[in-house]
Amino acid sequence: MSLPSNFEDLISEAEGLSLYKKLIIQLNKDLLYANIDLEFDEETLPTSLKFVLQETVFNLINTKFSDYLNLLYIVDVSEAKVRSLDGSDALKLSEDVTFIILQREWQKVWYKAKYS
Repeated sequence: MSLPSNFEDLISEAEGLSLYKKLIIQLNKDLLYANIDLEFDEETLPTSLKFVLQETVFNLINTKFSDYLNLLYIVDVSEAKVRSLDGSDALKLSEDVTFIILQREWQKVWYKAKYS
């Protein structure tokens, strides 16, 4: 499996395989496990999904850093990927981390669909 390199590719691949709703379900499940008070409706538009998730990640980075780290752990984001990001700009960092989270959630959904 080759991971999508940007948000648009990820969404088009998910929608093309009819797995976008499962992506949202998986994201909601991990947000719940991480005790983050956020749940997306299955009909959420991709742009809204990205915007709201990025805003949440930004707020976690700035106000609840331990909850942010817990979310990364629950989602199973690679520590090496996060360490490779530039942390000097919290807004850019939140955008990059949001994509990495969605990328990892997509990976989970894709594998479940392929091997179930």
